[in-house]
Amino acid sequence: MFFIHMMLLLAVIFVGIRYGGIAFGLLGGLGVSILAFVFGIAPGSPPINVMLIILAVVAASATLEATGGLKLLVRYAERLLRKHPEQIVFLGPLCTYSLTVLVGTGHSVYPLLPVIYDVAYKKGIRPERPLAIATVASQMGITASPIAAAAAVVIATAVDNQLDIGLIDVLMVTIPSTLIGVLVACLWSLKRGKDLDNDPEFQARLQDPEFKASLLDPETTTSASDSQDSTAKKGLIVFLLGILSVIIIALFSKQLLPEGVKMSVAIQFMMLSVGGIILLATNVSPKKIATSNVFTAGMTAVIIIFGIAWMSDTIIGHHKSYLVESVSDIVAVYPWTFAIAMFVVSVFLKSQAAVLTIMLPLGFSLGIPAPVLIGVLPACYAYFFFPFYPSDLAAISFDRSGTTRIGKYVLNHSFILPGFIGVTTATVVGYFISITIN
Repeated sequence: MFFIHMMLLLAVIFVGIRYGGIAFGLLGGLGVSILAFVFGIAPGSPPINVMLIILAVVAASATLEATGGLKLLVRYAERLLRKHPEQIVFLGPLCTYSLTVLVGTGHSVYPLLPVIYDVAYKKGIRPERPLAIATVASQMGITASPIAAAAAVVIATAVDNQLDIGLIDVLMVTIPSTLIGVLVACLWSLKRGKDLDNDPEFQARLQDPEFKASLLDPETTTSASDSQDSTAKKGLIVFLLGILSVIIIALFSKQLLPEGVKMSVAIQFMMLSVGGIILLATNVSPKKIATSNVFTAGMTAVIIIFGIAWMSDTIIGHHKSYLVESVSDIVAVYPWTFAIAMFVVSVFLKSQAAVLTIMLPLGFSLGIPAPVLIGVLPACYAYFFFPFYPSDLAAISFDRSGTTRIGKYVLNHSFILPGFIGVTTATVVGYFISITIN
């Protein structure tokens, strides 16, 4: 029956891929209904703590976006890139990575992609080199962000399993490991593909006057009025101070938190407070918050996790003894193989938080040591495997030179090698850092 139930889960995932986004959550709920009414299985527990943390963080980040603070961050990054165009292959990905770490979502990458293309092309650098790794780096920054949904999942799951794993324990591993992974992938990208002046395909297309005219954009660095700048700066300062406060409380939780208050709960009310203070300091419209891109993406993530993670928890909980008996010997000898399992799940499920919500409880059930699970966290990002994630498609569309692309055989696309190099490096480095310090 386990395999029948897993086939049902896979069917839900594959149909979800066809529709995308919120469909994963809706179909996951349908899967729970089938398991309950057709197979007579008692539904598991939806990941309430994880969802509440995501809601709180999204509310704060969306409030920041509504003030223009997110655009302000992008403008700072744009100035840096245009000031040092010769370093675009490193600076472009590092900027997208840093934005994700700061705001907790990889969707912050979009405004920077046309800038990265423009800087690279004007400097004579093949745009594929910085663009492909920039989108990968923006997703790798998720597990390194103190306010991303992925960190929320780890902390909440640890609490549910009565384990003393804090935010700092996670960040001490994920920040250096993912940063090293990004840098190694950037180093590999320096010489990937032919230079534009030696690329016969590009040179042939260059003979078309319309194509040649489309390569350059007259758009200059974005600007804003003084009042908009003032509002954006206030919002950004409050937001950054809020993140710093979360990190400080995580470091000294035993001294600063009231007795009985868990860090997972503290993140919830603190991030809501950050959003509230930004609202009061800037007088931003609540309606603008609810219609922001971050809010839409965050609500989509919550529903995805609600449905698909609930369905997987139902299946795993019902077959827990069978699973432990079947694979416990293997993971006892080779616990690192759990990274491969997470990677494979992530290929199909395009949400790192959802992957961790599904896989971490299973990992704890199998008796995999906590340092191993923390060390292999970067392996929860593998949806670069198929080049259909929105940021990947955006990079392709913004690269007017046509060097960033999906290959003839689909899998030979621009993102697959930077993705493998970055994630593999980050996972190996994270594994050794975690088992060393723990």
